[in-house]
Amino acid sequence: MITKLNHVSVFVLNQNSAYEFYVNKLGFKVHTDASMGKNMRWLTVCPPEQPDLEISLMSIDEGMMFTKESAGMMRELVSKGTFGFGVFECNNLLATYEELKAKGVVFKKPPTKEFYGYEALFIDDSGNWFSLGEKKAK
Repeated sequence: MITKLNHVSVFVLNQNSAYEFYVNKLGFKVHTDASMGKNMRWLTVCPPEQPDLEISLMSIDEGMMFTKESAGMMRELVSKGTFGFGVFECNNLLATYEELKAKGVVFKKPPTKEFYGYEALFIDDSGNWFSLGEKKAK
């Protein structure tokens, strides 16, 4: 029986830039940053209050996972914001929105009341988009 998810990948165009974004703008903690041989790096971050979920910031490079052609296609999909998304939660959406905006995070949708709670949409430095939400009080 599966008990939990402990790693998930976000494909990024540049791991150094992604490190800067996820750690210095979003406030995530680095869990692992290790070389895995020739031009390969295992870089994982986690939200401060969820250290058991590692987000692997995966570089899109020719090699084990991608051919030269598929890496190019994947970089194009990510940079256009057409590949992947995620949903993050926070306790105070308006305060978090203002804090992240001040750090240079680009929002595609400001905080808006939806049927499921409050939500804003932002993109990372590679083009991946994320929902940032505050759940309705029960």
